Amino acid sequence: MDEKDLDLLRILEENSRLSADEIATMTNLGKAEVEDRIRALETTQVIKRYSTVINWEKAGNGEVSAIIELKVSPERDFGYDRIAERLSRFRQVRSLRLITGTYDLQLIVTGKNMQEVSRFVSEHVAPMDRIRETATHIIMKSYKENGNAFFEQPETERLPYCP
Repeated sequence: MDEKDLDLLRILEENSRLSADEIATMTNLGKAEVEDRIRALETTQVIKRYSTVINWEKAGNGEVSAIIELKVSPERDFGYDRIAERLSRFRQVRSLRLITGTYDLQLIVTGKNMQEVSRFVSEHVAPMDRIRETATHIIMKSYKENGNAFFEQPETERLPYCP
């Protein structure tokens, strides 16, 4: 992977809907080379998939999201990987990270309401072997997600140019 691949990744992370022609213009590469590089990044799974950032509050789906922090006893020869793999299988788990600090793992989970999130934690997560402690934080409002701010931003008016 070279600097051009990193540029492609940054551009796609910002807006994955750009055409190969638009990306070629931005990177000074040919359209065919952009397509080949993207295909190679997809084949090697550097690019896992393309997704959309949605402001669920505006969509009005009424789901509740929570951050669940876990203290975990690591497993000999596997560390945190096995427990993380088990947790990642639950449909409620949207993100799962190994973190530093007081807790070991951080999950972002969703549910229809707070009771569903609570039930998920108490019935599925907390009883798992190697989970020593949980801390649940309900997300009240999201202001920014994956680099995208959810603030209403007025369209900027282009100022006239006068030489």
